[in-house]
Amino acid sequence: MPGDSRRVPGPQDSRSPHWYGKQPPHQETGTRKDGRGNQDLRPVYLHAGVVSQATGSAYIELGQTKVIAAVYGPREIARREEFTMKGRLCCELKFATFSCRRRRQHMQDNQEKDVSLIVLQALEPAVCLDRFPKSQVDVYITVLQDDGSALAAAITCAAAGLADAGVMMYDVVTGCSVTQCGDRQLLDPSGSEESSQEEENAEDHGMVTVGLLPSLNQVSALVLDGHLQQQTAVQAVKTCISGCQGIYPILKDCLVTSTRRKVPAVDPTSIRTSTDGQNGRK
Repeated sequence: MPGDSRRVPGPQDSRSPHWYGKQPPHQETGTRKDGRGNQDLRPVYLHAGVVSQATGSAYIELGQTKVIAAVYGPREIARREEFTMKGRLCCELKFATFSCRRRRQHMQDNQEKDVSLIVLQALEPAVCLDRFPKSQVDVYITVLQDDGSALAAAITCAAAGLADAGVMMYDVVTGCSVTQCGDRQLLDPSGSEESSQEEENAEDHGMVTVGLLPSLNQVSALVLDGHLQQQTAVQAVKTCISGCQGIYPILKDCLVTSTRRKVPAVDPTSIRTSTDGQNGRK
């Protein structure tokens, strides 16, 4: 019987050999597997203006977590929709098929829809929606690689893209996550730390993600997943806020660099010449 030459004779999904290897036992030395302290952020790389066809865009790396966001608009809302004097912000997040250990689907699943809604709720308080009535701004976020704190990275990247697009905002939004493993509180967790099963049976085991408006010192989003006592949850939120404040200078420097790249440098001699011409001098 002839076979199908176009079909790849391989498994539907595959895993790295390291997945089946034995992990070395964790030693309580005050440091994590990557050498960071419990309250240290991973190296952050942020760059704006990476998608030439979009109104604004940004790309962020948190360690091995890589996210890109593109912003389009404002554009006119379709006439068939009801009239509104406030603008509309739409957000869509998608994990690339190769972004996780297990292959993701091409279509948006329920988890991606939930994460898109969380990012939208984090961004809406920062955007001046009354400045573009009857218009809509679309934000498309793609997670290229998920190695932990993908939601926090998506919030920061989308806010940088909105600012790069020139959308009027009250403040930018930065995101940060904390995972609680028993008595250990880990800031900006990696993928292995998020899925750690070491302290799953502990009384405090969960993850907290916060979206913060740094200049206004207001929380725009708060997500808690797991089981945490009240005092532990409050401390986790405070740790997330301090992490957001640590990311804010990087975001600000990125936007300043992007603005300087877009606006050409002004020659002082040309300004002097135009001023003399207005005054009737030669």
